[in-house]
Amino acid sequence: MADWVTISALATAGGTLVLAVATFASVRSGNRVARLAERSLLAGLRPLLMPSKLDDAMQKVGFADRYFVHVSGGSGAAEVTDNAVYLVMSLRNVGSGIAVLHGWSFVEFQTGATVEHTALNGFRRLTRDLYVPAGDIGFWQGAFRDPAAPEFLTAAGLIKDRKPLMIDLLYGDYEGGQRTISRFALQPRSDDGWLVTVSRHWNIDRADPR
Repeated sequence: MADWVTISALATAGGTLVLAVATFASVRSGNRVARLAERSLLAGLRPLLMPSKLDDAMQKVGFADRYFVHVSGGSGAAEVTDNAVYLVMSLRNVGSGIAVLHGWSFVEFQTGATVEHTALNGFRRLTRDLYVPAGDIGFWQGAFRDPAAPEFLTAAGLIKDRKPLMIDLLYGDYEGGQRTISRFALQPRSDDGWLVTVSRHWNIDRADPR
């Protein structure tokens, strides 16, 4: 005779196993959908800074000491006075979210595939918040104000000798995430102006493509 108790127990166990497998598959699918939704949301907030285009509008940039410079599309400014070195770059945000600039670092000229970005604790904080709208232009500005500081002397010497200056910019989205470091350069032009170029981007809060 059939052992109905055993059969019932096996049927219950089988049903429980099927339910567990279905629940696991459902949870896994839900997690995958949630991750995709999160990535889609972050992609909508992600900024990416590049040099502005040559035909972009000219911008007037003022410093705290009421020193003003004008930069046209794709260009920058590098000017030296007795008391300060003034640096400006015209930028364009080619990403889909607002770019909030956090800091900057003056770096020595580097080449090659092993170039590293400035450490996060090595960035200078901006004295005011700078924003670059998605799909639009903006600018970055920085200054050295201590004539005895090594950075002042180095930057002033490069400007006077008409040699490239390299700047690392740290920025992210307006929620404070997706931080990125982009390496820009101010390249001397034949007309005494400066051309803005970019050589590399590093992801800080997400996987890096390299």
